[in-house]
Amino acid sequence: MTVPAPGLPARVRIHEVGARDGLQNEKTVVPTVVKAEFVRRLAAAGLSTIEATSFVHPKWVPQLADAEQLFPMLGDVGEVALPVLVPNERGLDRALALGARRIAVFGSATETFAARNLNRTVDESLAMFEPVVARAKDAGVHVRGYLSMCFGDPWEGAVPVTQVVRVAKALMDLGCDELSLGDTIGVATPGHVRELLSALNREGVHTGTIGVHFHDTYGQALSNTLAALQHGVTTVDASAGGLGGCPYARSATGNLATEDLVWMLDGLGVATGVDLGALTATSVWMAEQLGRPSPSRTVRALSHKE
Repeated sequence: MTVPAPGLPARVRIHEVGARDGLQNEKTVVPTVVKAEFVRRLAAAGLSTIEATSFVHPKWVPQLADAEQLFPMLGDVGEVALPVLVPNERGLDRALALGARRIAVFGSATETFAARNLNRTVDESLAMFEPVVARAKDAGVHVRGYLSMCFGDPWEGAVPVTQVVRVAKALMDLGCDELSLGDTIGVATPGHVRELLSALNREGVHTGTIGVHFHDTYGQALSNTLAALQHGVTTVDASAGGLGGCPYARSATGNLATEDLVWMLDGLGVATGVDLGALTATSVWMAEQLGRPSPSRTVRALSHKE
């Protein structure tokens, strides 16, 4: 039953990360043809933004070493946006050479995670991103800035809101079009979400440029998403079937499952353009490829009914 609630956006854009953030955390390498079929099925289910792959060095993320082979295989997905991650100028060169029109850089709000994930300090990573963002914008490419550890860090503990705001604003000042706030280890709660969003607004980061990326470690991903939507956020990251985590943060569990998000939004009357049945079938198919059941509660419930 659809029962709308006041104060919510009429439509939400789901930024699907299963094909990149989900598969990069798999212990085994998924065949390129399976990845391509996964993206095609996600597109057919109605997802308009599907993060395709990452142009990082294969040494660091071997699961995505086939980026050059995969990306050209996705030319048949129509008008679907296919953003890719790039860590540096070399990654940008590789992405632009294949015609990528949307890229993302990925930073950290904490020094420990920046050192472990990027082998740099926070400020050194921002300096590394500066020419990447500038060159991408000069080429007419849309740039997303990911910011990890926005709510808590497994080594540093709670992350002060002021610290997150400083790095987030620095990313946006580089020229990023969009900012994704990552709850990398899933410790956020709704009040914390509202406070961070309000603090960003006070510093001039507009809600319309913000997306949220929640992990479900403590079962809070949907409640945190609802808090963000009530604040006016209209972009939500999610992963089909709940795939993923973070290979550099062992306490991070899976991403918010796209099916769980769509179930909630459908019930609230918030449009997404996603066919839940087709999406669920896609995640069941992908779980079969991976040889294990999907962690998504909605996938389990709907597939059991069938």
